[in-house]
Amino acid sequence: MTQQASTRLTDEERTRCEIWTRVMGYHRPVSSFNPGKQAEHDQRKFFQEKKPDS
Repeated sequence: MTQQASTRLTDEERTRCEIWTRVMGYHRPVSSFNPGKQAEHDQRKFFQEKKPDS
């Protein structure tokens, strides 16, 4: 059995992750959205499509 090392970072060591999404056929960073569009993005629901029965 192998042991996994746990790494803890302070807030100063972290790198901000930029989130992109597809809007109207092209990709844009969510950070460039206006406040209304950012709120809409936060309310999105994700789903997994079920495979059809064979």
